[in-house]
Amino acid sequence: MSPRAAWRLESLGFRRVYDYVAGKVDWLAGGLPVEGKLADFPRAVNAVRKDVPTCRLTDRVGDVADRLRESGERVCVVTNEEGIVFGRLHARALNADPETAVEEVMEAGPTATRPDDPLEGLLERMHKAGVRSILVTTPEGRLVGIVYREDAERFLAERVKRGYQ
Repeated sequence: MSPRAAWRLESLGFRRVYDYVAGKVDWLAGGLPVEGKLADFPRAVNAVRKDVPTCRLTDRVGDVADRLRESGERVCVVTNEEGIVFGRLHARALNADPETAVEEVMEAGPTATRPDDPLEGLLERMHKAGVRSILVTTPEGRLVGIVYREDAERFLAERVKRGYQ
């Protein structure tokens, strides 16, 4: 919304007016409230897990493997200090020499989706591609989290149970 429109809404008595320059995708990625006809429309952000293990390009594979073992996770998302996604370190890469830098064995440029991506369509694409998870990032490439196929299926099944279409 433009600053002029925000000021006009305030002049009309609205108290909760946001001039959010970053846009709707970033707003949804932040888990901020939405209103309107499509507010309940299931999106990737509704099924995202935000507690994703991350590592850096220069981390040693052995150190990352130890952290993943402790957490019970099998994949580490490779990011920079700002949370921008560079790649994924899969379980099979953890067999590399423990002194190897993550950068040398990671999957570069993994597929990602946006927080506002419709969840049903995302789930359908995941089934067709035979993948069990997909990263969710902002348009700038900042990690929001990961959607697992089983989480998306569970979320949609719960909506049906509660009477949502």
